[in-house]
Amino acid sequence: MPAAKRRLPPASRAKARPAGSARDIVDILRTRIAQQQIAPGAKLRETELAVEFSVSRARIREAIAALESRGLVERVPNRGAVVTRLDLSQVFFIYDLREVLEGLATRLAVANVPPATWKPDLERFKGPMKTLVERGDLDEYIAHYEDLRRRLIDAAANPLLAEMLDTIYEKTQVLIRRIIILPGRAEVGRRQHVAMLEAMCKGEALEAERLRREGLRTAKAALEKYQRYIL
Repeated sequence: MPAAKRRLPPASRAKARPAGSARDIVDILRTRIAQQQIAPGAKLRETELAVEFSVSRARIREAIAALESRGLVERVPNRGAVVTRLDLSQVFFIYDLREVLEGLATRLAVANVPPATWKPDLERFKGPMKTLVERGDLDEYIAHYEDLRRRLIDAAANPLLAEMLDTIYEKTQVLIRRIIILPGRAEVGRRQHVAMLEAMCKGEALEAERLRREGLRTAKAALEKYQRYIL
């Protein structure tokens, strides 16, 4: 699906914090790319970014080079640095990786912290998250989903696993935003998280891992079914 060149709206720019280091800038731009505030195919303009972050163009070039090394930005002749478009050949590989890695993170998280830790999350997915789905507030839904995902990874307490998941963070967020708009997918995902969290609250690590992996497999199946419309 072609993506038109798109600049950040003023509101998004206003929220940016001053960033002195290339790492700060990279983190902010990674989030914008993941949330598609900067669209695939959009050009990253050094001068505009230097003004926004109050840094030199050399610092911006350093940040863009870091984004390029992560596969988020590519150099296009006569255009410069642009946000990389999602490669269909990689999409399903990403879901295969997520199934294994996030399943493992879930199992380790259950093993590492008291089962009661996940009770507030279970109640959230049973009640407030259902309301969010019913009224179509998918941005808020995704925000809570991402919060749970981050805490699962932290609770897994495996730095290498966290690093591996970090390498596909941006592409993962892009895919979530595309899948969740599919017919009925948000509610299916919510119910799957309820089942997983019920297992976690019982301390059933292997069952929680199985349910997490099953949820990601069904998300991949939905993506395969509707790929011609959303990729």
